[in-house]
Amino acid sequence: MNNKFDFQFFCISLRFQLFLYAKIVLKMIRYFCEDIKFEFKNKLLNNRWLKFVASSEVRKLQNINIIFCSDNYILDVNMKYLQHDYFTDIITFDYCEGNSLSGDLFISIDSVRDNAAFYGTDFSDELNRVIVHGILHLIGYDDHTDEEQKIMRSKEDYYLSLRPVVCGIAK
Repeated sequence: MNNKFDFQFFCISLRFQLFLYAKIVLKMIRYFCEDIKFEFKNKLLNNRWLKFVASSEVRKLQNINIIFCSDNYILDVNMKYLQHDYFTDIITFDYCEGNSLSGDLFISIDSVRDNAAFYGTDFSDELNRVIVHGILHLIGYDDHTDEEQKIMRSKEDYYLSLRPVVCGIAK
């Protein structure tokens, strides 16, 4: 009798673990570095915030790859895939289907540092702005016209203002 109970508990526990694994692995945000040494801290808090952003815009996060790189690396990506011969802080590749967000965000840490210094803001605040900018592109916001840039900046400011609350951190 005791062995049967233990086996049933084991099966239930195993199913629950598999469920959690599938939920985490199949729908996740992954972080990578290309050609630079950079440690992104508070990934779990950042993931919570980005899930909040997505759900607030009636979207679901699926597979998001955030790739931190140098100016030279992002320039190569920009030239190779977009035929743009200039530096940028972020390039977003959109693989979304319906309301499910999937994509690659290439972020130049060099440009983020330069922008933070230029705008007189904290590096981590500027990095979060660039990350949410990429997520907003995946959601469908654009920034080609002055009006689109105004909307994009407003959304960035809004979600950045909520980040400490969503993440449970004091600002």
